[in-house]
Amino acid sequence: MYTCPALKDTPAMRKSSGRDQWVIALAGQPNVGKSTVFNLLTGLNQHVGNWPGKTIEQKIGTFTRDGECYTLVDLPGTYSLTANSEEERITRDYILRERPDLVIAVVDAAVLERNLYLLTELLLLPAPVILALNMMDVAAQEGIQVEPKVLEAALGLPVVPMSASKNVGVRELVETVTRFIAGDLPYAPHTPTILPNHQAVLEEIHRLLGDHTPHPYPAEWVALKLLEGDEELHRIMQAQLPPQDWEAVHAQLYAHEDAILDIAGARYEWITRMVRAAVIRPRVGQVGLTSRLDRVLTHPAWGTLALLGILGVVFWLTYTVGAPLQEWLDTVLGDFAAWVGATLLSTAPAWLAALVSDGILGGAVMVMTFVPILVIFFAVLGFLEDTGYLARAAYITDRFMHLLGLHGKSFMPLLLGFGCNVPAIMGARIIETRRARLLTSLLAPFVPCAGRMVVVTLLAGLFFGRAATLVALGLVGLNLLLLAGFGIVLNRLLLPGEPAAFIMELPLYHLPNPRTIGLYVWRNVIAFIQKAGTIILVAAVVIWALSYFPADGDIAASYLGQVGQALEPVGRWMGLPWPVLIALLTSFVAKENTLAALGVLYADMLHELPLLLSPAAALAFIVAQMLFIPCVATVATLKQETGSWKWTLFSLAVMTALTLIIGVAIYQLGALVGLG
Repeated sequence: MYTCPALKDTPAMRKSSGRDQWVIALAGQPNVGKSTVFNLLTGLNQHVGNWPGKTIEQKIGTFTRDGECYTLVDLPGTYSLTANSEEERITRDYILRERPDLVIAVVDAAVLERNLYLLTELLLLPAPVILALNMMDVAAQEGIQVEPKVLEAALGLPVVPMSASKNVGVRELVETVTRFIAGDLPYAPHTPTILPNHQAVLEEIHRLLGDHTPHPYPAEWVALKLLEGDEELHRIMQAQLPPQDWEAVHAQLYAHEDAILDIAGARYEWITRMVRAAVIRPRVGQVGLTSRLDRVLTHPAWGTLALLGILGVVFWLTYTVGAPLQEWLDTVLGDFAAWVGATLLSTAPAWLAALVSDGILGGAVMVMTFVPILVIFFAVLGFLEDTGYLARAAYITDRFMHLLGLHGKSFMPLLLGFGCNVPAIMGARIIETRRARLLTSLLAPFVPCAGRMVVVTLLAGLFFGRAATLVALGLVGLNLLLLAGFGIVLNRLLLPGEPAAFIMELPLYHLPNPRTIGLYVWRNVIAFIQKAGTIILVAAVVIWALSYFPADGDIAASYLGQVGQALEPVGRWMGLPWPVLIALLTSFVAKENTLAALGVLYADMLHELPLLLSPAAALAFIVAQMLFIPCVATVATLKQETGSWKWTLFSLAVMTALTLIIGVAIYQLGALVGLG
């Protein structure tokens, strides 16, 4: 069976220049089904990373047709090609610099006029374009009829009708691509430029640019973009042109600042002509499925109730399916690790057996136990996004998230942090701007995860009896108040500069594609295992070594024990003896380790601890457990997603400081009122 050569990070050559693969770029606005098309064509033959020097995801895949290999590059979703965002710069620079053999423009047939605006810009770049007319089924569902052949004749380029979510039209798209590349299809696109009022100005700027336009920018395109007010090309051409020539160009631009209206006007007139005969609208008064559903799902009251119901289902799945699977994996894999350790113990030194079973395999077990929850989280997230509902959830919660300098898309990841902080941080990938992704990731560890809640629930019951429920709820409230306060501080002092408001598109509802969701889950889970899993494994081994040496497993005499004893003066400020501090430190591996460590250090934990700690000290200890730095898996994921040790260490420093300050304050205040 013929397979494509190994994928490279960036296709650097075209087939016509000697490359052994045809290079095809996939472009489109957000929510047009572009990822579905990409996944259907490439399957698991994908390479996922980041664009060089950028935080935006880069996806490259391959597919074969009749023994011929094609490289497919999924460009970021963007509404235009003016350099106002990273997505726009990446898309246009890739087409200009890499010169793919073909660009497939994916559009939503149900909102064709809005989608064709990007096509008007793609047609001005030096790469041929074919149109993938996707979501034909959604258009029909909304009462909209689109005639692909009429549209093809109007545009002067190939048009392929598709319903990618149902795997309809994919084969026809591949056939069109192969025929187009073979030169068997006509290509004479009709391209808009500018209305007649400013045509002479455009030609004059083109003349003034002369041969000073740097490679690979076409001079006529640069002239148009300058009139459009493109700041990046403004800087480039100011540096390229002799001063006197730039003065002349700048004078023309200054005198004709209204030219952008004629550029946009020419494009919208062109779009109107293209769709006039090809699109038949529903009769007046006919209400589509999306409008009927949105009457409920975007309503301030009913929409909120619907969102709470959906979130309830997510939590139900997490706790009734994910948590038992997590416990089962922990038991099975933990027993295997113990068996390996016992087997090694008969033939190898005790430290080596402990290293393999408790350190290496213990770290690997921890990584694998996160998989069930991650699968559930990403499957639900992919389903909600693919149906179009996730945008409605963001719309409903947007007003509340503004308080933290965020918008509605941050709500879902933060809320799911109650199940586990790891998918909460990874879920920030759905947010467009780097600032909002970073802010969401830094806030996620403040959400009390299931592991913390297990420890807090047991300790609160142990120390406070009937009042345990009130104590636990109060601690959750404290964490959420700190999350809000920290978010406000970050937004106003440390991460200022970007407004929290954003323009939100509510895509039409459509059936999800199971293959797309499956690949989305697979890609994110594998990314966690490969990247965060490596850090978790290393950290688990290091912490094991600190708790084992130099006393051959005696935790009280280990390096970790020595650290706990060194910190005992700090512990006294909270009324905590050093063994309790050690138990807190071990929670860095996993929050539940606190209970295990206490069980080792205090043989009769249930009776000893209530006698050992005063109510004030017990409350300070539980607060410290809630606020202490998150587990190593969360820290590894935070480093992976932010790409910065600086922000990761900043997060740990803040949570450590809050643990000490609030823990000490609670104990000291408790002592003052007689609870010490």
